[in-house]
Amino acid sequence: MSDDDQDDSSKTEDPTPKKLEEARKKGQVPVSREVNNWVMLTAGTIVVLAMGPGMMHDLMILLRTYIGQAHDLPETPGGLQFMIIEALIDVLKILIGPILFLVAAAVIGPLVQVGPLLAPEIISMDISKISPSKGFARLFSMRSIVEFIKGILKLCVVSAVGYMIIKPYFGSMEHMVGLPIPLALDETKILTTKLLIGILVVLFIIAAADLLYQRHEHMSKMRMTKQELKDEYRQSEGDPHIKAKLRQLRQQKAQQRMMQAVPTADVVITNPTHYSVALKYDPDKDEAPLVVAKGINEVAMRIRETAREHNVIILPNPPLARLLFDQVEVDQAVPAEHYKAVAEIISYVFRMKGKLR
Repeated sequence: MSDDDQDDSSKTEDPTPKKLEEARKKGQVPVSREVNNWVMLTAGTIVVLAMGPGMMHDLMILLRTYIGQAHDLPETPGGLQFMIIEALIDVLKILIGPILFLVAAAVIGPLVQVGPLLAPEIISMDISKISPSKGFARLFSMRSIVEFIKGILKLCVVSAVGYMIIKPYFGSMEHMVGLPIPLALDETKILTTKLLIGILVVLFIIAAADLLYQRHEHMSKMRMTKQELKDEYRQSEGDPHIKAKLRQLRQQKAQQRMMQAVPTADVVITNPTHYSVALKYDPDKDEAPLVVAKGINEVAMRIRETAREHNVIILPNPPLARLLFDQVEVDQAVPAEHYKAVAEIISYVFRMKGKLR
């Protein structure tokens, strides 16, 4: 039975990282169109308000230049073609900055939501997706209806906000007709700026809410049944690569915990180069000293370095260091046959620290 046919009520388990990663490879990621639209509208607003005046100024100068050269138009078709190409290049030089800015905004919108993503399955063509019957069904699906209602509500909210921003200016708009053109343009620019900023604020709130909704919806769709969870666990346990990865993670975590325990040790017994064993002893709590960390070669060196950083005493005793490393696990007590040798070291350390009663 496919996922589409399964009863959604049986999918009670949160999706695993593997399930989410597989969905990502297929391009199934939570993306909000509202966020993309907001980024593009913000970029367009910046282009209009920040780059627009300079861009219009440069275009007007270019236009005057070509109008001034109207009497020198080439007489041959080749010369006229060259002049047109030259004019288009000049226009492109002025517009290239805003164009690249808008292209970057179009890329940034999806990028900030899902990060870099290349899903071959999205690029490949699926004939079933262009089926008229399925396309008609998608057109009137619940998702399409929800999107349509969202669009209507968004239009109403934006229109209401726009009306509230413009309403105080209704009276002054009549007087703007009689103002000199530069003053009228300045007033129009102020009103347009307020209107765009107000709309952007509203759309930002809508985009943030839609992004949260899309992520919640995506996690709901990715939920798994208990059987799917068991099957994935069995597959993962049988995968040698995943086993090796899990083993590596467990070793890393155990080593991190062990290194964090070194500063609490009373003494580190060394080989002195190949073996390091850290011992801790609290007479009020412990029946015997505990091995809180041990290691060979590189790990042994790290134990010694950590001990030096935290002023833990380091004592070379190659035979004892080797015996403790081979016979005692981390967080285990020193066995009885080594009490005498370890007791001598602990007594010496406690005397140095002034802890011996």
